[in-house]
Amino acid sequence: MTIASMTGFARAEGQDGSLSWVWELKSVNSKSLDLRFRLPTGFEALELTLRASLSQKLKRGSISANLSLTRNGSAGGLRVNREALAVVIRLANELAAEMEAAPPRIDGLLGLKGVLENAEEEAPDEAEREKQLVLLNKGFDQALDRMATMRLGEGKRLEAVLSERLREITTLVKQAEASAAAQPAAIRARFKEMIASLLEALPALPEEKLAHEAALVITKADIREELDRLTAHLAAARGLMEEGGPIGRRFDFLCQEFNREANTLCSKSADLELTRIGLALKASIEQMREQVQNIE
Repeated sequence: MTIASMTGFARAEGQDGSLSWVWELKSVNSKSLDLRFRLPTGFEALELTLRASLSQKLKRGSISANLSLTRNGSAGGLRVNREALAVVIRLANELAAEMEAAPPRIDGLLGLKGVLENAEEEAPDEAEREKQLVLLNKGFDQALDRMATMRLGEGKRLEAVLSERLREITTLVKQAEASAAAQPAAIRARFKEMIASLLEALPALPEEKLAHEAALVITKADIREELDRLTAHLAAARGLMEEGGPIGRRFDFLCQEFNREANTLCSKSADLELTRIGLALKASIEQMREQVQNIE
């Protein structure tokens, strides 16, 4: 299974008689699955089915779904609602008489809500309505499939970038393992220098205190535990990429563990070369995490 990005866009169009529609779906990054719908008045009942379809297809991302409807045909245009106009004129004349105001102007009357309205077709019967809902659902599924395909395409690009970052991190970990600061001989040499300095400064240092200080020196100098953890994290990252699917959240947590070990390695380093490697590790891990933020 391949990985998918959370970024995508798709559009699907359709028509049934005088009714035309356009579905537009947009997906961006999100910590969870966040669904938002903009449906025309009278088509709100579609949302429940659409949410179920989206939840089955996608696992993460902020998804916006917009449905635009257009009615074509000879019934289009504008018409005056005569009943509403008559009521408005009667009220306007009454108020004009009471307030001794000028009579209402025609452009003002037509601008009132409910007086001038779209001349639409008669409402479809139940059978026609059901047919339209079925077609709209199919159009949505078409747009959803297209967006899922686009997210998978973006996922392939992310997979290539992540593989490159993992190769960089692997190389840096090997360099850290091979560095002089990570070798037992170097640790022993630093340990002897520290002991000599302590004995010179404090000749009468108790044996227990000396052992405690020695343990601290050895612990701080030894980076093998951090390197072992980084190697284990690399294996876990490759395993996630082979698994595919919605791995973004787990991969993000793994990047945090990568960064924690790199920070510890830098804090323990007493060698310029090892510090350079540690900083390069932190940069590669941060670049990897930026890409992981886009994974579903």
